[in-house]
Amino acid sequence: MREEEKKRTSLSSKFQQILRKRWVFPAIYLVSAAVILTGVLWYQAARNDVKHIADNPTNPNTSKGHQSVEVNKAIETVSLPVLDKESVKVVTKFYDLNASKEDQVAALVSYNNTYSPNKGIDIASKDGKEFDVSAALSGTVTKAEKDPVLGNVIEVKNANGVVTMYQSLSVLDVQKGDKVAQNEIIGRSGKNLYNQKAGVHVHFEIRKDGKAVNPSNFIDKPATAITEKAAKEKAVDGKADNSSEKKNDKKDAKAADQTSNA
Repeated sequence: MREEEKKRTSLSSKFQQILRKRWVFPAIYLVSAAVILTGVLWYQAARNDVKHIADNPTNPNTSKGHQSVEVNKAIETVSLPVLDKESVKVVTKFYDLNASKEDQVAALVSYNNTYSPNKGIDIASKDGKEFDVSAALSGTVTKAEKDPVLGNVIEVKNANGVVTMYQSLSVLDVQKGDKVAQNEIIGRSGKNLYNQKAGVHVHFEIRKDGKAVNPSNFIDKPATAITEKAAKEKAVDGKADNSSEKKNDKKDAKAADQTSNA
C-alpha cells in the first residue's frame, strides 16, 4: 500500500511540476484553438459542397440534371410589331366569328376572285411609307423566306407553343435559326399579291398550337394570356363534345328501344 501511495504521490508531483512550466497553458490553448478551427472549416466546406450540388444544373446528383428555372423572370408583354405605335394603323382586321357582320365583311381579303377570312391583322403606316418591323415577342426564327404571293415571310417560335408570323415584308433582316429579342428589327414592310388593297403593310399573325388568334386582343397584355385563353377554349370545346356525345348516346338508346319494341 505504501508503495502505491508513493507512486501516486510521485505522479501527482510530476504533473504539478509540468503545470508550473510556462509553455504548458499556451500549448493547451493552441491545440484547442486548432481543433475548433478545423471543425469550423470542415463544416463550411461541407455546406459549400451541398450548395454547389444544388446550384449546378448539370450535376448528376440534382433532380435529373434539369436546369433551374428563374422564378422572378419577367413575363413578356405582347408588342405591336413596330417601334412607333403612333405612326401606324390597322387597315385590315382579324376575321372574328363573334364580330358584327360589317366587321366580318371588312376582314375578308380578296385574292384571285376568292374572298378569304383574314387570319391576322394588316398594319400600315399613316403616311403610306415603309417602316421597320420588329419582333412582337422574343424567340427563334423558324422561317425566313420569300413567298411569291405573300411576299417575304418570317415565322418566330415563341414560348408555350406560340408562333408569331410576319408577312408582306420587302426586306428580311434575319434568317432561319436566329435568336431574336423582343422589339428587335427583323425586316421592313412592303407589298404582296395576296392583299394588294392594303398597300405597303405588314401582315401580323399570332398562332397558338397552330390555331390563329386575334392579335388585337393580346397587344400590351402578358404573353401568358394567349395560352390561358386557349386552355379555356379547349375546356369549353371538351365540355361541348361530351355533351354532344351524351345526346347522341341517348338518341341511339332511344332508337334501339323503338326497334326492340317493334
